[in-house]
Amino acid sequence: MSMNSVRVGVIGVGALGQHHARIYAELAGARLVGVCDANAARASEIAARHATQAFSEAEALVAQCDAVSVAVPTVDHCSSAKLALSLGRDVLVEKPMTATLAEADELIALAAKHGAVLQVGHVERFNPAAQVLLREVRDPRFVEVHRLGAFPARSLDVDVVLDVMIHDLDLILALDATRVEAVDAVGVPVLTNRADIANARLRFASGLIANVTASRVSTEKLRKFRVFAPGRYISADLVAREARIYLLAAGPDGRPTVREERLAAPHEEPLRRQLEAFVESVRSRRTPVVDGAAGRRALALARSIVEGIGAPKA
Repeated sequence: MSMNSVRVGVIGVGALGQHHARIYAELAGARLVGVCDANAARASEIAARHATQAFSEAEALVAQCDAVSVAVPTVDHCSSAKLALSLGRDVLVEKPMTATLAEADELIALAAKHGAVLQVGHVERFNPAAQVLLREVRDPRFVEVHRLGAFPARSLDVDVVLDVMIHDLDLILALDATRVEAVDAVGVPVLTNRADIANARLRFASGLIANVTASRVSTEKLRKFRVFAPGRYISADLVAREARIYLLAAGPDGRPTVREERLAAPHEEPLRRQLEAFVESVRSRRTPVVDGAAGRRALALARSIVEGIGAPKA
């Protein structure tokens, strides 16, 4: 690998993959070698937009890269990531990591065998507001999350839990590493034959209770993550990328009062920060913040919620 630039490629340049290509083309320390997509016309369009090459076969692209982003449909995550990892290439695979836990285990083992970096695209970890929240929270007792969005034209091969809620499940697992002892979940299909709205109540071994709601059929865009801990309450708006903390303090008369602080959350594009971190992991060989093990934990919890709902498996 060149010390001056990491040669990167993007497999799958649909709604999300096109932004991987855009950012890599602009990113200092990276060189976009090319893109590949099952839709040849789409690959050519994105390649032309960023003055790079369109590949008809993923293997040919991977052969010329140090690292690749995998942004194909979830059912193809494993096969595309396996191709790259088997050739010793570093991989960022979009969330959900894979369609099944067995596939996730296969990727983790393959990355370890070849000494490859494996990062999972839980982009909210790189949201400035979420990073403030993760930094400030200690001993969380209750978490309330609402993630609502309009009906997407993508990711319909999975339900709302694996498509949308999994972002927040990853954040909750980053807050509390103890075992999830109970899952109570409900969900209903609205516009597809899979759950489009879901709610899950989770109980952790630490005593933490998390109530998580996700919808992909809302008329508004809302991503609010609220955490209650002893003596403090933190609210993160992941759309506005703002965070506020409310602290229990003593007032002038000695009585308890609540003090509000607005926490610094720089307005930086989370996906750009994620890809910068990936390129840095490729260069330094350090374990990514969201490695294969973290991706698998989020997937395992998401699938237990899907099972609790009784929705069809992906």
